[in-house]
Amino acid sequence: MAISVLDVRETFAPARVRVLPVEAATTTAATVTVTRRMPVTIASAGLIGVLEAVALLAVALWGLDYALTTLRPSGWLVAAGLTFLAGWIVLGAGSAAALIDGAGRRLLMGVACAEIALVSMSMIVATLLPFPLPTDIPVPAWGVLGLVVPVAKLLLVGAPSARGWIAAGPRTRVRRPDPVQAHRMLATVTLGIIGLSLGAVAMLTPVDGAGVNEPASVVYSQP
Repeated sequence: MAISVLDVRETFAPARVRVLPVEAATTTAATVTVTRRMPVTIASAGLIGVLEAVALLAVALWGLDYALTTLRPSGWLVAAGLTFLAGWIVLGAGSAAALIDGAGRRLLMGVACAEIALVSMSMIVATLLPFPLPTDIPVPAWGVLGLVVPVAKLLLVGAPSARGWIAAGPRTRVRRPDPVQAHRMLATVTLGIIGLSLGAVAMLTPVDGAGVNEPASVVYSQP
């Protein structure tokens, strides 16, 4: 039985295996990556958390001014109230950011449950110990308004699309070059212009009790 040259070569020659380069494999893997789209429920819950934190900050500033000018409470009471509000604001904004990033929803759910408990306790205290309200709205209406935000957050993070977003894990971070390192000279010039402008405003702005059109430097230099 005759053996051809091709049969001999296929028998003894090593098999050729084609291996893709590292760059080609990386490019192929990158092309199959699907861009994740944030669900509406996650975006809505995160927006509610951020807006709630901003509203709490505004209420804290207004309440602090009202308390210091009208009620004049003791120092430890003011410090305790500010600490409580600061923690509430940080937890509200941080839980919203963690939810949007896909890190988890437990913190936001915990904050929402704590808010529900706080509103419920406030309604009970306001019913048992009546005190004057800033408006004519009854206490049950205030309670319903206070429960809208935490209940909405719980409903949004409990949706199937929100659970799928959290189950997929945090989003992949794309490394971008630092603009300050790339434009160091421009950043230095901008910082110098801002410093000179602030210094000029501080030196040339009139002070209470000074003469007309007299800068602050003249007033400070007078004996």
